[in-house]
Parts: sequence; structure tokens; C-alpha cells
Amino acid sequence: MKSALLLAVTALLAVELPAQETADTEPLWLTYAGVRPADAEGRTPHVVLIAADQEYRSEQAMPMLAKILATHHGFDCTVLFSVNDDGLVDPTLPIKWENKEAKHHIPGLEKLADADLMILFSRLITLPDDEVQHIVDYVDSGKPLIAIRTANHGFLGFPYELDGKKLRFGEDVLGGAFRNHHGGWHREATRGIVIEEQREHPILTGVEDVWGPSDVYRTYEEGGALPETCTALLLGQPLKAREPDSPPNTDKEALPVAWTNAFTGSTGQPSRVFHSTMGSARDLQCADLRRMYVNAAYWCLGLEDRISADSSVDYVGVYDPLPSGFDYAKLGVKPRPVADYR
Repeated sequence: MKSALLLAVTALLAVELPAQETADTEPLWLTYAGVRPADAEGRTPHVVLIAADQEYRSEQAMPMLAKILATHHGFDCTVLFSVNDDGLVDPTLPIKWENKEAKHHIPGLEKLADADLMILFSRLITLPDDEVQHIVDYVDSGKPLIAIRTANHGFLGFPYELDGKKLRFGEDVLGGAFRNHHGGWHREATRGIVIEEQREHPILTGVEDVWGPSDVYRTYEEGGALPETCTALLLGQPLKAREPDSPPNTDKEALPVAWTNAFTGSTGQPSRVFHSTMGSARDLQCADLRRMYVNAAYWCLGLEDRISADSSVDYVGVYDPLPSGFDYAKLGVKPRPVADYR
């Protein structure tokens, strides 16, 4: 009887644990093995996603995106988190502007050494020298990079020099850094507008209807433009409220919210960089925004011939992210074990 019961429980657990997830062998990060067809050839790309912001619920968005990339697209994915001293994922940790002693910790950054693509969603973090060096080495390597929303002001202190010049992560690597909220912060949503001249760009394949409740960032001075190394793909029109059918705020021009950049580090090998200032956890409830990021992953990896407008960007499991913001008690944001984000 005991053996039969044990077998039944084991079978139930096997059903409830998604096939692409590993067991709790690495409790400070999540890993998802890519689900690939039996006749698939070639090496499986390894994508490392980093969740380290305090406002836009990257700790929920990055596992969701990783599961889509692994289950529907066959990529091996590792999700790293900013954790507190107890090893809990903790978006409530202060930044150095709030506490001069503030430091952040992201276990597993050494995995970037064998990553084929980094997807970064951080905000104003301060890492120990040995940890931030993993990110510097990756950026300098010529490998591709996707940066989401606050990643353009993702670090307080980024010790990267090239030919004797200190490089800024936002302006120099991504092609733009946060200057201010062009749309009303937590008051105005964003309607994405595909730039007609770039409609055939692989990243925009199947991308038609983009909307998100977060606001438009300004990343260059009024009257300016993105650097010449950048190609704008999507404009963001501020809306008068935070609903999909809210009218546009015609007092505010549409600004680029998604673009590519060509960045070259010390290797002389140009990196494919994609950055979008849309991408809060609730922005990513928009299927076409998720598609844009999935397409960008293929493009960054040089696999644009595999992009399809019909490929799945459906959730794997339940995805019900918390709202953006800093009122953590009201929003239900608190330190949680990594396993809670499976």
C-alpha cells in the first residue's frame, strides 16, 4: 500500500513540475532547459536573464520570458536575481542614493562566461567589484545584449573603460540613458507605433499592436536624436491615461522606445544590441511586445532566419504580475524565495 501511495504522489509531482524546469539543485537562480524537436541540429543557445530592479517587477517578468524562450523556442535559459543576505529575491532593497552603504548581490553572474545572450533588467544597482566584472567582461566580449526599460540606468558605478575612456552603460553601450519621464510617471500609458521605414526589420515581424501601462522615457535632449549607430524601430506615443483605448496626449511627441545599436568593445567584434524602454511586467502582458522581445533574441543571436510571425509567445503557466511602483506593502511586494518565481 505504501509503495502504491508513493508512486501516486511521485506521479502527481512529476505532472505538476514543468518538464523544462530543473529541480532545486541551484536554489539561488532558475534554469530552464530548452524544449527542442527530436530532429533539431546544432548547439542550443544559452540565454542568461537578470532581474534586478525595484519598480517594474522584473522578478516576475524574467522567469515568464525565460519559460517562453525555453518551451516555445528551445533556448536554454538561466534566470538570475538580486537577492538579500538571506538569499531571498528582494526588490525592496535600497539603492545607494537612499543608503550610502547599499550593495546588491546577484548570485550566478559567472554563468555569463558561457552565455550566448544576456537579457538585462536592472535599475541603479551597486554590485561588488567581482560581480560587476562579469557583466563588464560580457559587454566587452562582442556577444549580443538585450536591455529592458530601467537597464539604461541599470548601474550606479559601471567600471568599464575602452582606450582610456570611461564608458557609460546607457549612453555608450545601449545608445541612450534615462533623462526624465516624457510621459506622465504612473499616469500615462504608451502606445507603440511601428516606424514604417523599418517595418520589414526582423525584430518587428508580426508586431502590430503594442501597448503598455508604463510611460515613455526621454533618452536624449529635446531636439536631439538617437546616436548614428542606432536604428529606431518603435516610437512611443504618450496617452492621456493608462488604458489601451486612452486618447493620445498630443501635447507630447512620440519618442523612440525600441531600437538596435551596434556597440564595439575591445575585441573589435561589434555586438548586436537591442534596447526597449517598454517592458515592465505589466507591459509584457501585451503579446506583441513579448513577440518583439522574442524576435530580438533571435536577431541578437544571428538567427533571424528562424523568426516567424506565427511562433508562440503564449505564457507557460500562470502570469499575473503585480503593479509597478515603490509602495511595496500596498502592492504586495516582499522578499520571496527564488522557488516562488518558477
